[in-house]
Amino acid sequence: MKVYISFIIAALFIFSGCSTKEYFTPETQGDDWDKIAFLDENIITTTGTGALLENGQILTKEGIQEYLLPEGFNYIGQSGGWFIAAKVDGTLLLHSVDGSDLKRLELKKTVAAATIQDDTLAVLFANNAMALYSVSSGALLFRESANAPVAVDSRIVNPHFLNELVLFLTLDGKIVIINSDTKQVLRSMLISSEDNFNNIIYFNLIDNIMVAATSTRLFALSESERREKYDLRDALYTDEGIWITTKEGEVIALTPSLQLKAKRKYPFAHFLGMIMTEDKIYILEKQGYMIVLSKDLSVSEVHELNLDDGYVFVGDKAFYVNDIIYPVE
Repeated sequence: MKVYISFIIAALFIFSGCSTKEYFTPETQGDDWDKIAFLDENIITTTGTGALLENGQILTKEGIQEYLLPEGFNYIGQSGGWFIAAKVDGTLLLHSVDGSDLKRLELKKTVAAATIQDDTLAVLFANNAMALYSVSSGALLFRESANAPVAVDSRIVNPHFLNELVLFLTLDGKIVIINSDTKQVLRSMLISSEDNFNNIIYFNLIDNIMVAATSTRLFALSESERREKYDLRDALYTDEGIWITTKEGEVIALTPSLQLKAKRKYPFAHFLGMIMTEDKIYILEKQGYMIVLSKDLSVSEVHELNLDDGYVFVGDKAFYVNDIIYPVE
């Protein structure tokens, strides 16, 4: 009997230990975060480029847009003077920003990302196929197949135009460069080769230096290619360098060639988003904290705020959670 009781006690100890979860608790804490405002409606869906409110309004990095998304459409992005939205059945809606023109393209397959430059529409489909269309006529100009993903991160990146080049940030961890004039694939660069959630979640190009990221790899291309393995939450690239947050609660500053400049760790922190201003970095933490850092990571302040679970969208100057706005400046 004693052996049996001892076994039960040991089992309870093991299972209770396994179920224990650690949470971020700051060592020091500043004043509560009192910068707060409110949206008119709750956020109901988010993507890497925008969020949709219950009343159909679009929230982008710049803030609330006047454009109302028609029912049944998902927001894709804004480029070339157009709002771009799509239905799951492949209906693509192009609405000019000035409201003067409206176009529909029946593409028959679900659209994951799209960008417009002049009369060229670049589309990345949910099956990872890439295509170019004429905006004015709707004609198919180019199509390239690729391996279809099993599962993807919701932060899908829209294609990027660079003069006559179109850079597709694919759902299987590649950057595919296509010449829109000759309709030829010029180059394909592998960023990461994970089986799932391997889409490009971040891309930027500044001063001939290209930076891209999946959830497991950070990539930089200047005179040569360089890759580093990180379990990434977010990445930001400016002409001053690269900043990333990781799933291990790290904030890391890097050079454009991915050389380490500085690092700070916040044990058990779960980062929801990162914003950079002229002289500071703001990071929203899931347990209800705003972490404010100097760009060299030498100074850190932590402020508590009221934070509910829900959809999170990261703008240029504010975090949005459900119907709450947390401005950073």
